[in-house]
Amino acid sequence: MGWGNIYKRRMKVFGMAILIYLDYKALQQRGKWIHNKSKEATLWQKAHERNAKRVLELMIELEGLWVKLGQYLSTRADVLPGAYINLLKQLQDSLPPRPLEEVCCTIEKELGKSMEDLFSEFVEVPLATASIAQVHRATLQNGQEVVVKVQHEGVKRVILEDLKNAKCIVEWIAWAEPQYDFNPMIDEWCREAPKELDFNIEAENTRTVSRNLGCNNKNDDESRVNQVDVLIPEVVQSTEKVMILEYMDGVRLNDFESLEALGVDKQKLVEEITRAYSHQIYVDGFFNGDPHPGNFLVSKQPPHRPILLDFGLTKSLPSSTKQALAKMLLASAEGDHVALLSAFAEMGLKLRMDLPEQAMEVTTIFFRNTTPASEASETVKSFTEKRAKNMKALQDKMNLSPKEVKRFNPVDAFPGDIVIFSRVLNLLRGLSSTMNVRIVYLDIMRPFAESVLAGSISKGPAVNAQWIHHTPVHSDVEAKLQKLLTELGSADKILGIQVCAYKDGEVIIDTAAGVLGKFDPRPVQLDTLFPVFSATKGITAGMLHSLVDKGKLKLEENIANLWPEFSSNNKDQIKVHHALNHTSGLHNALGNLMTENPLLVTDWNECLHRIAMSTPETEAGQQQLYHYLSFGWLCGGIIEHASGRKFKEILEETFIHPLNIQGELYIGIPPGVEDQLATLTIDTDDISKLPNISRPELPSSFQPSQISQLISTIPAMFNSLFVRRAIIPAANGHCSARALARYYACLVDGGIIPAPHPSSSLPLLGSHTHIPKFSSVKSPKKEKARKKKPLDVVSFCKTMISEKVNNKRESNGRDYNVVATDEGTASDQDDSTTVDGGDGVHTDQIKTDKKLFNNPRICDAFMGVGEYENLVYPDGQFGLGFKRFKSPDGSIIGFGHSGMGGSTGYCDIDNRFAIGITVNKMSFGGVTGKVIQLVCTELNIPVPMELSLASRSIEGEASMPIIN
Repeated sequence: MGWGNIYKRRMKVFGMAILIYLDYKALQQRGKWIHNKSKEATLWQKAHERNAKRVLELMIELEGLWVKLGQYLSTRADVLPGAYINLLKQLQDSLPPRPLEEVCCTIEKELGKSMEDLFSEFVEVPLATASIAQVHRATLQNGQEVVVKVQHEGVKRVILEDLKNAKCIVEWIAWAEPQYDFNPMIDEWCREAPKELDFNIEAENTRTVSRNLGCNNKNDDESRVNQVDVLIPEVVQSTEKVMILEYMDGVRLNDFESLEALGVDKQKLVEEITRAYSHQIYVDGFFNGDPHPGNFLVSKQPPHRPILLDFGLTKSLPSSTKQALAKMLLASAEGDHVALLSAFAEMGLKLRMDLPEQAMEVTTIFFRNTTPASEASETVKSFTEKRAKNMKALQDKMNLSPKEVKRFNPVDAFPGDIVIFSRVLNLLRGLSSTMNVRIVYLDIMRPFAESVLAGSISKGPAVNAQWIHHTPVHSDVEAKLQKLLTELGSADKILGIQVCAYKDGEVIIDTAAGVLGKFDPRPVQLDTLFPVFSATKGITAGMLHSLVDKGKLKLEENIANLWPEFSSNNKDQIKVHHALNHTSGLHNALGNLMTENPLLVTDWNECLHRIAMSTPETEAGQQQLYHYLSFGWLCGGIIEHASGRKFKEILEETFIHPLNIQGELYIGIPPGVEDQLATLTIDTDDISKLPNISRPELPSSFQPSQISQLISTIPAMFNSLFVRRAIIPAANGHCSARALARYYACLVDGGIIPAPHPSSSLPLLGSHTHIPKFSSVKSPKKEKARKKKPLDVVSFCKTMISEKVNNKRESNGRDYNVVATDEGTASDQDDSTTVDGGDGVHTDQIKTDKKLFNNPRICDAFMGVGEYENLVYPDGQFGLGFKRFKSPDGSIIGFGHSGMGGSTGYCDIDNRFAIGITVNKMSFGGVTGKVIQLVCTELNIPVPMELSLASRSIEGEASMPIIN
């Protein structure tokens, strides 16, 4: 092809592109003045017909790459107008054939023999002529029936030139209509398409896919997981431009009359093709990237298997990308935003904005069920509406003008590995629409995707050396604990877990194990954030006690005095201590939200309003029933009204900064911490027993029978970023075990801040730079004044270092051995190191008398004992905001709070012991009970009775589940 022809070819392509663009643009403008919908639809139909005809004529004339593009477009019956489908599907059948002389010349030149020596018979009329080659039926000299695929003369140069032209057009479209930027797709095509021009590569690809799908040993292993039932012709011989394959007698997919005559089940046929591609993508990581109808036949012999053809365009996926694609599909199926964003990050897909809900919606559309071609117009309309909705959300999120949002591309990086994958899904969807069948992609593809991740998740500690997070062992108790965790993990009782414990002010355990989620094989780290459900109540209660300690309110004060709106419906006599003690009578308040509209729990202001308008069922102080949801908004409303500031702001100042646990404890996570999040799942064995258990201390709307009806939806709901980001002070805490344990280690010592976490536990506690900012509800003037004195963590830490310990508390003797490290033990070090304050310096041990509470009897207040006994329900399970834990002899030994599923914070006052446990496999709490039982036994301290009972569920015994 000379330069003159190349220039003419280029001008024809560009001229046609501009002509079609202007035609549609003009009609778009004209449509603004047409109010007759029928007339407008007729005009658009005529535009589609004339432009489809122009495209077809040009593609037939130019051949090469444009025919392949036409074949692809002809399969998109789910989104393209019918006029295009009806005309472009002609390209699936055959193009005008090349001269026989040219074909024979290529064969003889490539194979080095005459036609007579090669074949006993060669059919001159080709079976099909495509963009790159044409296929003839023939018989070899040994009598074998074959097909001979022969590359067109000079097609290589044409294809390469067409790729350049296509690239220019795509760049022009991206400039003219920025929302339609297909550059990543054309770039990947430019990389992969030239491989189709070497038939030796195609031959090897054919052998590889055939071997992977087990096409040559159908009856050898019927027990193979996810086995598919398709046929692939065997390669006989190949060169760069000629390939000889086994002949298979079949019917084309678009020959509907023949398929009907054979009695082919089209639904089953397309499902099997989809399964074959699912196997190639997820199991093999090596797949054919060109599944248009022309590349399939249906065998004439029963059971009429699909025959897969043409493996010139294939894609090989790295193992990491294959897992990421599997995670993306499963995250879409489960509605798991965290796993979805993790999958995006692992495959290199970067977004320019934080819109996880829109990302999930786009992915759901990506794996949506197919629709017949007859519903194409409705599909396009639905896409248009959803796109407009997403663009509006984007405009609001980014504060963009209409012009800016039009030119804004939300994708920052689009990895080449998933371009061909996307193309395959689109082609399969178009194929389904053409065949007029409905395919549920998630159902068909899910088993294959699960098989990819199952190997890295379900193996557990038995064969996964990294199952226990590698970190220095702090004590012999921790070594024994890790052995227990390994046993429980091998028994499939643990998915992911963290355990951290303090004894006498020192860290003796800081362990993590397992994986982040059922479909997320990343390992749990020490800084992983777990949803801890009602363990959040213990933190919320601590915030309220802090305000009491600072004189902002009193425990005996009427809530209505602080919160006037709360006085409605006979609630004017409900006091602060009633809210903390679960005796306000509002135990069922807002319980109907979970059935009415669960997402209402994410609306902070609405929930505060509803709790203020609620009506108590019993007189305040007369009955203690667990306030499973209302507790959070009761206390949250009190905190905000008493302080005059936002809930999150109080949390940051009261505990997060003083305890140096930035980035590892949130009630309502901020954007930016998604890669730290663990994902919830349920222990189905335990949950199945719930309906048979009675818990009289729980309100009527939160009995185990009701919980069992909701439990299957709870993980999906609380895995959603929309819910994770909400402020739900009763149930939505996200923290690491070491942050939770440090909180209780502070409380158990009456508010004395513990020595900084050991630097051997990496990443360092408090080292996260992500500290969200929150606005105050104070006046602008006061807010401005406050901003003049921001919390200076560096100065705070230096102050801590300079303070000597005046009332150092020593234990009378250890019941455990501290494992020495290169840095020595906690007792070997004095105030010689510093907390991370943003300057990269860290400390291990700082002795300090810095206290978060001034009340010397604050622990009595937490438990509702001593002078606070008259503020709590007699012999009740709760003190003032905390669960009271008892020893087997019935005496109160400590306080804390568990969350539904097992995550727990607990401390024993007399023994100066505190522990935090976080889990993501929700159960009766058997794992939590086993952990605390072992640790307490090793330390020779009492085991809390309720947690000891919960541990029995591991052995299958009847037990009382940890629900609160």
